[in-house]
Amino acid sequence: MAGERILVVDDEANLRRVTQLKLQQAGYDVTTAGGGEEALELLSRSAQDLVVTDLKMPGVSGIDLLRRVKEDYPEIIVIVVTAFGTIESAVEAMKLGAYDYIIKPVHADALKLVVSRALEHHSLREEVHRLRSAVDRKYGFENIIGRSKALLVVLDNAARAANSDSTVLIRGETGTGKELLAKGIHFNSPRKDKPFLTINCGAIPRELLESELFGYAKGSFTGALTNKKGKIELADEGTLFLDEIGEMPLDLQVKLLRLIQEREIEKIGAAAPVRVNVRIIAATHRNLPAMVEDGAFREDLYYRLAVIPLALPPLRERPDDVPELVQVFFDKFKRRQNRPDLALPPSLLPYFSAYRWPGNVRELENVIERLVVLAPGERITLDELPESLRLEKPVLEAIQLELPAEGISLEAVERELVRRALQKCNWNQTRAAAYLDISRKMLTYRMDKFGFDRPGN
Repeated sequence: MAGERILVVDDEANLRRVTQLKLQQAGYDVTTAGGGEEALELLSRSAQDLVVTDLKMPGVSGIDLLRRVKEDYPEIIVIVVTAFGTIESAVEAMKLGAYDYIIKPVHADALKLVVSRALEHHSLREEVHRLRSAVDRKYGFENIIGRSKALLVVLDNAARAANSDSTVLIRGETGTGKELLAKGIHFNSPRKDKPFLTINCGAIPRELLESELFGYAKGSFTGALTNKKGKIELADEGTLFLDEIGEMPLDLQVKLLRLIQEREIEKIGAAAPVRVNVRIIAATHRNLPAMVEDGAFREDLYYRLAVIPLALPPLRERPDDVPELVQVFFDKFKRRQNRPDLALPPSLLPYFSAYRWPGNVRELENVIERLVVLAPGERITLDELPESLRLEKPVLEAIQLELPAEGISLEAVERELVRRALQKCNWNQTRAAAYLDISRKMLTYRMDKFGFDRPGN
């Protein structure tokens, strides 16, 4: 790839200059050094993508330079140049981490080909690293938004659990982010480079769930024309996330218990069990202890799953996280819908915080997406909020009341609230009472109490 930075190291000035010219003609940015010591000095001052070095040099040899580069600059690719009679040295260099070697005399086409391949390999390696980092960021715990104490306790325990192979049971209402937490555990664990597979135990019919989980042998039933691996076997060495574990039938619970205890599964129609190494993370919105009491869930399986129990709090218990979630989702859908100028006034945030969000984070995300997609103008208005949000009264913090250090009169605050509400509603008492969420009779009492018998008082 033209433009990449290459350092050419050779104690023979003519060969060094020829190699430099050949690479510059190919469009590379080339620097030269007359020996290993000079090369190390240049590397300490300027970044390079690739080093082409002769092996036989006085002082710091090519092998010595290769060792230092791999120790101090492991991201730099090294190609060595050697004479025909010293192939053994080139082989040694390859074992020490050199990408390739070139035999003297160096031909321009051969040099350009090896360099091009080496830089392409470097580029692909960097892209893999970038994509892996992106995956880690996407599924890391930092992707779970919120700073409330209840949530941070769960994330701290999840981070500790990630380094183990212990089974995890995540409890939480629908939409709280149970699968996101499970992915965070997996992608922060030693198994992160292995599969993470999900199966929803409540979304698959009983007669299909067993084959989806455990697989089957050819000929075990009508239609079993080939051997099939189940999700458990496909997740070998990785993590299996069993969502809605409370919906799993009792007979399959027995087979799952065997998997956890014995690390083996019995495929439908198979003559012998299959050994597997898979970590189990389960999740449910149901009360499993109550199901155990009712005989709907096996007690022994429950305790096997709940080695590390994690309980995600519902969004109504972490209202302080709502504004941040609103902003994150709003920015996300603005980018997706290409609406960079769309604005969500801060005055609307109290309506989001006051709502109880029975569908939790998932419901909030859906509401924000709908607002962004359907907003007719460049500014979202109160009338565009869902009716369920507009019916809720904003939290008191929206008033931004200043609390002086010397104290404050509650009666004076109440008087000011009633006065402002009447002014806002043009002294229409019915509307003012509705605005304050009190009865007309209660408003009349307070107006008499504070002497508000006419506008302006």
